[in-house]
Amino acid sequence: MSSRQAQRSEATRREFLRVARELFTEKGYEATTLDDVSERTGVTKGALYHHFKDKRELFRAVFEELEQEMCNQIIAAAASAGDDVWEQMQRGVSAFLDAASEPEQRRICLIDGPSVLGWDTWREIDEQYGYGLTKGIIEAAMNAGVIERRPVEPLARIFLAALSEAALQIARADDPAKARDEMSATLWALVGSLRTT
Repeated sequence: MSSRQAQRSEATRREFLRVARELFTEKGYEATTLDDVSERTGVTKGALYHHFKDKRELFRAVFEELEQEMCNQIIAAAASAGDDVWEQMQRGVSAFLDAASEPEQRRICLIDGPSVLGWDTWREIDEQYGYGLTKGIIEAAMNAGVIERRPVEPLARIFLAALSEAALQIARADDPAKARDEMSATLWALVGSLRTT
């Protein structure tokens, strides 16, 4: 494949992802068809099958793209705190909870994701993107003396599970803003109990 063909192919793939993301957010996974995606992109369904074997594979690609974007937002938010590790944690968690309140994240990653991908796959992807970040900030907080030194891996897994559950509660709440405030307060009560300073 020439570089020009490869560029066109990648541009087509990106367009499928963009449109699928819109449709999965607007209509949900079940109500979105590959015909909808093909029609809205103006590209043949055959071209869609060239890039994705089925709707579930397309959904997973959109899901992982959103997970990566969320990680980038969390990293940027944490970095904005400078060298203050406690503030990095607070800003990172706040960015995560904000993302859980966004329509795309709520619908694709938190409402449809577990059922479409299956619980095990959903958790595997969640860990792939979130575990390293979570473990890293907990290690940094321990090294800075901000939280008590404990075995890092179990603490990181428990904290990631708490974050995931908080996000699910926000996504499914009748009042997401209220749920976000409640989940944030609860998370910080848990983390604050480990604080040394």
